[in-house]
Amino acid sequence: MADWMPDVLGDEFEQLTLDLGADDQGPVVATLVRALPAELGWWDRVRHRAPQLDGVDVLYVHGWSDYFFQKRLARFWTSRGARFFALDLRKYGRSLREGQTPGYVADLATYDEDIAAALTEMGRGEGGGESDRRLVLLGHSTGGLTLSLWASRHPGVADAVILNSPWLEFQFAPARAAIAPMVEFQAWIRPMEAAPQVDLGFYTRAQQEVADPDDPMEVNLLWRPVQTMAVYAGWLHAILSGHKTVAGGLSITAPVCVLLSARFVPPTRWSEELTSADSVLVVDDIARAALRLGSTVTVERIDGALHDVFLSRHEAREDAYRRLDRWVTGWRAAD
Repeated sequence: MADWMPDVLGDEFEQLTLDLGADDQGPVVATLVRALPAELGWWDRVRHRAPQLDGVDVLYVHGWSDYFFQKRLARFWTSRGARFFALDLRKYGRSLREGQTPGYVADLATYDEDIAAALTEMGRGEGGGESDRRLVLLGHSTGGLTLSLWASRHPGVADAVILNSPWLEFQFAPARAAIAPMVEFQAWIRPMEAAPQVDLGFYTRAQQEVADPDDPMEVNLLWRPVQTMAVYAGWLHAILSGHKTVAGGLSITAPVCVLLSARFVPPTRWSEELTSADSVLVVDDIARAALRLGSTVTVERIDGALHDVFLSRHEAREDAYRRLDRWVTGWRAAD
């Protein structure tokens, strides 16, 4: 069994490599990053004063062209007593190996293997339910789509699902039905054909312009490039299939919280508006799609937030954390 070792984030963060076998590009791994809460002092143990989220595990999954690097997000959870785990999926970030196509899968269900391996190392068993600890799934963008589909296929495993701007619908929803057959055909005949690069790097620029000196972050541009990684036909078909499944309705049994920007601004040219809006997803479409996830869904719209609400300008970022705290407090109180 592999050992936990210090992570690139330093401080209290550790990482563990998860062996997932091999594919036609060679050995495949995922990487689990963890941060653990401080141990209770003897006086708190004597008085049986456990922190708010004692007995909770959090599993975070990043978005497209991304990896886990947000220390503050982890500490939000560990400061409340939860164990925090983040999964760099196969061929992303810490898990990307030489010769691999970054981020590529032809079916989002492939990530069931990554998630199962993570849950096992978290001490929850392969299915995630072999533990008396509560499980919170936390996903951003494509990770939010992946975890939503997973939670629906594995009812009763997660106790809460929190989604940060989840990619639940294709940009400009009516276009999905029109392009899906063409993408499916292209994925069948030439799955590795790359689409033209349309990202002009404006989202990365917006994050840099609103960077919070009180919450500094170092980003590895090899793992999170200024322009997104190449999009291939097989991968896009997997995404559109996921969107179609969401549109038909999911059956997530746990309560769901969706955090979104209040507005969308298309990134066709640079403007200051891009520093206070989502320039990746049409947030009104995502808000509507979120209501199809399950029977208990809360949608939080955050004025001035970027696509990743926790990377927004200071005021919007603090608002996002306040709303997350309020929702988690209510969820825990309802236990």
